[in-house]
Amino acid sequence: MTEVNSPPRLGRWTRFVTARPRLTLLAALVLTVLAVLAGSGVADRLGSGGWEDPDAQSTYATEALERGFPESQPNLLLLVDSGGASVDAPAVRAEAARLTARLTAEKGIVGVGSYWDTQSPALRAKDGHEALIAARITGDEKTMGETLDRIAPSYRGEQGPVRVRIGGIVAVRHEMQTTIQEDLTRAEMIALPITLVLLVMVFGSAVAALLPLGIGIVAILGTNAVLSGLTAFTDVSVFAMNLTTALGLGLAIDYALFIVRRFREELSTGAEPLGAIATTLRTAGRTVLFSALTVAVSLAAMLVFPQYFLRSFAYAGMAVVVLAAGAALILLPAALVLLGDRVNALDLRRAFRRRPKATAAEGAAPPAEGGRAWARAADLVMRRAPFFALATTAALVLLGLPFLGVKFGTADDRQLPSSAESHVVQQHLRDGFPGNPGGGLEVLAEGSATEAQYTAYKARVAALPEVVRVDGPLVKGDAAYFTVQPEGEAVGDAAQNLVGDLRALKAPFDTKVTGTAAVLVDSKHAIGAQLPWAGAFVAVVTLLLVFLLTGSVLIPLQAVLLNALSLTAMFGAVVWVFQDGHLSGLLGFTSPGSIETTLPVLMFCVAFGLSMDYGVFLLSRIKEEYDATGDHEQAVRLGLQRTGGLITAAAVILAVVMVAIGTSRVTNTKMLGLGIALAVLMDAMVIRSLLVPAIMRLTGRATWWAPAPLRRFHERFGLSEGDQNPPRGAGRDNMRLRRGGATSHDGPADESGDGNGDGSPDASGGLREVQRTG
Repeated sequence: MTEVNSPPRLGRWTRFVTARPRLTLLAALVLTVLAVLAGSGVADRLGSGGWEDPDAQSTYATEALERGFPESQPNLLLLVDSGGASVDAPAVRAEAARLTARLTAEKGIVGVGSYWDTQSPALRAKDGHEALIAARITGDEKTMGETLDRIAPSYRGEQGPVRVRIGGIVAVRHEMQTTIQEDLTRAEMIALPITLVLLVMVFGSAVAALLPLGIGIVAILGTNAVLSGLTAFTDVSVFAMNLTTALGLGLAIDYALFIVRRFREELSTGAEPLGAIATTLRTAGRTVLFSALTVAVSLAAMLVFPQYFLRSFAYAGMAVVVLAAGAALILLPAALVLLGDRVNALDLRRAFRRRPKATAAEGAAPPAEGGRAWARAADLVMRRAPFFALATTAALVLLGLPFLGVKFGTADDRQLPSSAESHVVQQHLRDGFPGNPGGGLEVLAEGSATEAQYTAYKARVAALPEVVRVDGPLVKGDAAYFTVQPEGEAVGDAAQNLVGDLRALKAPFDTKVTGTAAVLVDSKHAIGAQLPWAGAFVAVVTLLLVFLLTGSVLIPLQAVLLNALSLTAMFGAVVWVFQDGHLSGLLGFTSPGSIETTLPVLMFCVAFGLSMDYGVFLLSRIKEEYDATGDHEQAVRLGLQRTGGLITAAAVILAVVMVAIGTSRVTNTKMLGLGIALAVLMDAMVIRSLLVPAIMRLTGRATWWAPAPLRRFHERFGLSEGDQNPPRGAGRDNMRLRRGGATSHDGPADESGDGNGDGSPDASGGLREVQRTG
């Protein structure tokens, strides 16, 4: 055994991060300043689209029409309101002609047309008081946004006898981008102070509470710099910034929470700061690293999809996970070594205590009530394991049933608040104009053809059962296009069926179909084709990682299935609330009656990764106790007792961040924030507290079974808990990567940082219990 006064045994990583802590923190400060400079203005370089498959037929046709027939793809609409007069009144007609001429002369504007030029009934409202001027802004998303900002003020508002509102897809996306930036700033202003208050409740010490917040800010700023760099090589969605903020704060706080708590616990046993850091990194640090890997794997699955909207979240998510874990494992140990016992300074709870208490730094053992509460809960669940397993599973399945009625659609102006100008314009088009302008399908015809062949093809298209009207063709050289108006909604079932019928219709020339419904059909096909690969990647890698952690064949299967089950409430709520419109008034959004196609994929990857984050902390603790005692039920009981409160506290803090994101006025962002907040809370408070102990009680000792070849593989390469001859005051058993041989244990470890060091229960029963152990 190591002597009491012997110096702490330091691993290579500990020596690396603590050798020059001041220099480490100074270098981090310099890099953070550079990240601020590199990431400044990143939102202006991000795109607001990305839902389309770049290799789809509809994408090819859209780009070809933009080049050859810009008037077929208007992205700017001026809604001209004549008040009580008719749009055909001479004064209105004259003002419309002036607006059309001015718009035609604007730089970057092509394909200008209007109702007054074409007399098309589709461009005139049914009541005769509104009509449209349509045009196309050229260039990429940034250029189009700049052009819109330049021209909009001179057209918007009162113009002689008419009033003009600005809409179209460019206006919708530009307004969405601006709204997201404003909402993200507000979300950060909401989340940061509330998170700080919760951390003070958990830690007591203001110094300790500021450390996780600092790690989160470093992760966010670093990820913004990464996204800024990526924009030079690929398209990145502006929505990814929301995930950056949410995961940057949430994960960094989770990781720092476990590390700081373990460090403070080690100090309370009398360890020196350097020894406490060594033990913290061998235990909580290894678990944090493993947890970050599982989250990154779930987010990386989005890289298999072609839509840059999803790929952007993979870029942002993986970057923020790496930076959050890196900051927690490099910067935080350096800061803790310098702080030492001062990590417990500025105890803000002292004034509210009823009687004096010794602080953790003074060696007081934390009270046990919260830990005992979790132990009693585990005993109750395991005594009634069949009931809790069946009842919890049935409840989760019931909550997920609304998802069976999901309808997929595309993101449109209804993502914006009802007061947004571009939303108002599009709603006027839906409610007051015939034929749903902008909701038609375009058929691009390429190849030499005669007028008779075009006429015959047009007649066959008009004969299709879902077709209301066919316009065209407009011919230029060897290319032409037809506009086909489908029955019903622009992305309804009839329109989607018509896309298939048009593509199957034979013609003497090559045809490509595009339009809103065609984009949706192609997007669903692209996601459906890649979804099995993404799911298989997440499942296989997760199974492997959890096996390396536990050495069990059954536990990885349980982890994957229970994590998936924990998401049912989120998916059911998404459909019930955001598709069906329940609570829309309370939450302040307009339901489009569908769910954007990529959102369920995104929410699954993010929520599944976060569920694994908490699962890793619980399973590693249960595994540790089982290795130490060989008592399966006692291991489950102690695992929940010593991590339940801390996991719950971490989940509440992350949920606060996600709810702050969910206050956004953009529906997709609101759905992402509130949905993941629900998933995180369900996972921590239902799956980890009820279903995991019930299932593990039912599977008994078979939980830990593995065939001999896999056992040997785990003994050689697996993660295990333990350390041969650990020094006193530096933890009882420490996590290490085994390269063969047996692992010995001097006693139970506590990588979560909330054990007492003597095997007694500790206080960890949610925020209330966690704060007692500060």
